[in-house]
Amino acid sequence: VQLQASGGGLVQAGASVRLSCKASGPMVSRLAMAWFRQGLGQEREFVAGVSRGGGNTHHADSVKGRFTISKDNAKNTVYLQMNSVKLEDMAVYYCAARATILTASLSTAPQDYAYWGQGTLVTVSS
Repeated sequence: VQLQASGGGLVQAGASVRLSCKASGPMVSRLAMAWFRQGLGQEREFVAGVSRGGGNTHHADSVKGRFTISKDNAKNTVYLQMNSVKLEDMAVYYCAARATILTASLSTAPQDYAYWGQGTLVTVSS
């Protein structure tokens, strides 16, 4: 499984940006996916996750109400819509995926994800 993330860049505080992550390879139809982020000098943290079927989502408290994760199974792509971006959202964002037979399962633990994208940097200006 390969994950290709895109959409990062420079965004002004209060503005919006959308990240995309396209999965390819075997088992793409069995992937639950998530976004994690890692700020400078910080540990990688869970941002949002979506189940294999797309019907179950979970967002970290720090982004709840501002970020939305969604999954387009026809395109094998997961999105992270980031609204009202804050300075503290500046980080490298990583797309992650795990193969599962459970359509509603998702996890917030990075160790549960076997596949990782290359990361995309979101820089927030004041």
